[in-house]
Amino acid sequence: MVWKSVKWPVYHVLVAALAILMLYPVIWMLFSSFKESRTIFITAGTLLPAEWKWENYLVGWQGVSGYSFGRYIYNSLVLVVISTIGAVISSSLIAFGFARLRFRGRNLWFVLMMVTLMLPHDVVLVPQYIIFAKLGWLNTILPIVVPAFFGMPFFIFLMIQFIRTIPSELDEAATIDGCGKFRLYAQIILPLLKSSLATAAIFSFYWRWEDLLGPVLYLNSPEKYTVSMALKMFLDSEAASNWGGMFAMSIVSLVPVIVVFFLFQKQIVEGMSTSGLKG
Repeated sequence: MVWKSVKWPVYHVLVAALAILMLYPVIWMLFSSFKESRTIFITAGTLLPAEWKWENYLVGWQGVSGYSFGRYIYNSLVLVVISTIGAVISSSLIAFGFARLRFRGRNLWFVLMMVTLMLPHDVVLVPQYIIFAKLGWLNTILPIVVPAFFGMPFFIFLMIQFIRTIPSELDEAATIDGCGKFRLYAQIILPLLKSSLATAAIFSFYWRWEDLLGPVLYLNSPEKYTVSMALKMFLDSEAASNWGGMFAMSIVSLVPVIVVFFLFQKQIVEGMSTSGLKG
């Protein structure tokens, strides 16, 4: 009885301590965003700033290369929204084909799709760059958003597992009522994939929002830069780097990610679970 009475308090204390440990880098960055740039690393061991520099946020929002930070947030949002829509729709359609349709070479194509999950992304960078250069897509968002419309293996695999838990009797009933394959996908399967679709959308949002390599490779005009590239430009190898402004805008860039997580954390858990239909 004594152990049961102290188990939950001990558990919560340990979880809280672990959460603080994991969040400490973000907390340190938050307080550092209010410090003067030249003192940030000198006073790295001190969490609270000696003098609060609120103007770091104003200076940081003014941006770099003649564009405000709002411009870079807008660029990132456009890229993220288009990529996410393409990834979710295409992945769900491909997953439906693998899970419900019978066609020649299905198992081979599925294996090839799964192999791409184990293929390092760096291996395909050069061939992709050459292809996009010949297409004349450099310095546009097309090399970043167009591949998303051809499906993402992780999302496809996730949705296949979920679709397989949906009773096939629903397909048979819909077919008897005159549903074709695409109508079956759009009106029967897709609504039941809501949690998996939400999970794929959230992960796609996270991955695209923090992506630096893709924009660095394909974008070379400052007016098209994303948030990740703008943060990098606060650092100057030849002069004093604006660490205060960079940390301030890093905190600002975290706001959309945090909002999306807290709004859709339930869908993340439900989407990762393939226990089947409820009720």
